[in-house]
Amino acid sequence: MKLSKEKQALVATVLCLTLMATGFILEKTAISFYPLIFILAIFIGGFKQTKEGLIDTIENKHLNVDLLMALAAIGACIIGNWFEGAMLTFIFCLSGALEEYATNKSKKEISNLINMQPETALKINNDGKTAETPVAELAIDDLVLVPKGSSIPIDGFLISGESTVDEAAISGESVPVDKSVGDELFGGTINSGEAFTMKVAKKSEDTLFAKIIRLVDEAQNTPSQTASFIDKIENIYVKAVLIIVPLMILIPFLFLGWSWNESFYRGMVLLVVASPCALVASATPATLAAISNGAKNGVLFKGGIYLENLADLKAIAFDKTGTLTRGIPAVTDAVFLTKDSDALDILLAMEQRSSHPLAQAIVRFYSEHQIQNDYGQLDVQNVVGSGMETTVNGTTWRIGKAAFGTDTSSDNHLHQQTEQLYSEGKTVIYLFKENTVVAYFGLLDLPKPEAAGVLAYFKEQGVHTTMITGDHLQTAQAVARELAIDEIHAGCLPEDKTTLIKEQKAAYGVNAMVGDGINDAPALANAAIGVAMGEGTDVAMDVADMVLMKNDLSKLQMSHLLSKKLKKIVVQNMIFSVAVIMLLIFSNLFQVISLPLGVIGHEGSTILVILNGLRMLKTIPTTPAKPAAGNSRRQLAHYEG
Repeated sequence: MKLSKEKQALVATVLCLTLMATGFILEKTAISFYPLIFILAIFIGGFKQTKEGLIDTIENKHLNVDLLMALAAIGACIIGNWFEGAMLTFIFCLSGALEEYATNKSKKEISNLINMQPETALKINNDGKTAETPVAELAIDDLVLVPKGSSIPIDGFLISGESTVDEAAISGESVPVDKSVGDELFGGTINSGEAFTMKVAKKSEDTLFAKIIRLVDEAQNTPSQTASFIDKIENIYVKAVLIIVPLMILIPFLFLGWSWNESFYRGMVLLVVASPCALVASATPATLAAISNGAKNGVLFKGGIYLENLADLKAIAFDKTGTLTRGIPAVTDAVFLTKDSDALDILLAMEQRSSHPLAQAIVRFYSEHQIQNDYGQLDVQNVVGSGMETTVNGTTWRIGKAAFGTDTSSDNHLHQQTEQLYSEGKTVIYLFKENTVVAYFGLLDLPKPEAAGVLAYFKEQGVHTTMITGDHLQTAQAVARELAIDEIHAGCLPEDKTTLIKEQKAAYGVNAMVGDGINDAPALANAAIGVAMGEGTDVAMDVADMVLMKNDLSKLQMSHLLSKKLKKIVVQNMIFSVAVIMLLIFSNLFQVISLPLGVIGHEGSTILVILNGLRMLKTIPTTPAKPAAGNSRRQLAHYEG
C-alpha cells in the first residue's frame, strides 16, 4: 500500500534519527563501517528536500535552504564529521515532515464545504410530478419541492406553504426562521418545518453557499506577506553562503599563501558553521513547545506562524452566537399576570413536546418544577409561524407570538413592559388563555461567563474589538452592552463579514476573526488569524488557523500571552544564534578556530537555543475572567396581579 506524502515524511524522519543514533554508537565502539550508516541516514533524511530544492532551483531559479542544508551535510562528511552531517539532515527532515502535515490538514476545508452542498433536488415538472434532478441542472424559475427535514438545494423564494428553516449554516443564528410565501431561501439551509414549494432564483454556481466556498478557496490560495518575505530572505541567504564559501577557499589559497588543504579545510568549516541550524532552532523548538503547551490547555494551532503573529494582534472580531454567547436562548424574564395555578403546568406540558430552542429554554428554566396535574395526554397542535395550542377542559391555551392571541397593545402596562424587553434585544413569547395574556417571557442568548474578562484584557492590550453578527441590531446591542465592545455590525451575511474582515486587515495589519459557523468560514479564512470554537462546525475548524477546543474564550487570552512570550524567546534566540555564527565565521577567517571547536560552537549554540525555547512548555498564568454582568433581568415566576 502506497503511503501518503505525510506518512512518507514521517517514516523518513524516524529512519534518519534511528540510523544517526546507530552510526553514533558504532563510531564510539570503533566499528569501521560507521560512515556508511551516516551516509544512509543523510540519504534517507535528505532525499526528498534535496530533490525539491534542486527542482525549485532549476524550474524557478530560486535558491533555498533545502539545497544549502544538503551541501552543508556533504561538506561535514568531506571533512570527516559524519555525525554532524546526519544531525543537520535530521533537523531539516523533521521540519519538512511537520510542514507536510500542516499542508495536508489545510486542504480539507474546501472538500468539506463542497460535500455539504445538496447534489440533487425534487424538481416539479409541468405535469405536477416531481423528478430527482441534479442541482447543477436547475434553471432560474424552476419549481422545487422541499420535503420536511431536507436541505434546501438552491437559493430561491417560497411560493407555496409555510415552514420553519434552520439557517444556522448561513446566519449562524440558533433560532430557526419562520418562512411564508415570498420569503427568501438559501441553499444549504435545513427545512425543519412542513414541506413547501420554492422557485429557483439563482444558478447553482451563484448561490450564497457557493460564494462561501469560493471565498474560502481564494483565501487559502493567497500567500501571506510573511511567507513572501521568508522566501526572499531564504534566497538571499543561500546565495550569500554559496558565493562566500568558494571565495573562502580560493582567496586565501591564491593571495594569502595558504596551502590548498588549509584553504579547503577552512571553506568546509565555513560551510558547516554558516549553516542555519541554530537559526532554525531559534524558532522551531520554541514554537513546537508553545504549540504543545497550547494543546495541553485546549488550544490547537495549525502552524507556528499563526501563533507568532498573535503577539502582533491589533484588531479582533467576534461572531456573536456560540462565540461570545452560549449559542442557545435562555429565559431572562418570566412574568405571570394571573394566579391561575394551572398556567405553569400547562405551559410546561406544551413546551416539553417541542424541540424548538425557545421551548427548550423555558423547559430548562423550570427544570426543578414538578407538574402537579396529569397533562401527559394533551393534544398539542403546532401552528406554523405562530406557536402551539391545546385545549384543556374546553379552554384553549396558546404559546407563541403576540399576534397568536390578542392585540397586546391595548393593555398599556403590558405593552410598555414587553416593549422594554424588545428594546433590550430579547425575544418575547406569550402564554394565552383563550385570547387573554396570562404570562409572557423574555429570552436572550446570554454572553458566556468569561467573555467580559477576555474582551477587557484585549482592550487593555490596545486591541480593537468588534462584534459581527447576522442577528438583529437590538439583540447585538444588548450583548454589546454586557461586554463593552468597541464596534458592532449586525445583520451581516457571510459576504458582509468577509468584507469587514478584509477592511480591518488592511487597516490594522494583523487581525483575527473568532467564529464557529459555516457562515463564518470565509471571514475566518480571510483574517490574518482565524480562530474557531471547538464545538462549532467542522468547516469552521478546518478553515481556521487555531481552534479553541473547549469553547473557552479565556484560552484565547492565554494564547495571546503565550504568543508574546514566544516572540520574546525567539528574538533572544535569533540574536544569540546570529552572534555565534558571526563569531565562528570571523574566528575561522583568522584561523583561530579548529573544526572541532567550530562544531562545538555551532552545535552548542543550537542546543542552547533549543533549551531556551523549551521554556515555552511552562504554563502561562492568566487572570480569571470576570462574569458578564449587565442589564438582563431574571424574574423567577414573578407575579403581577
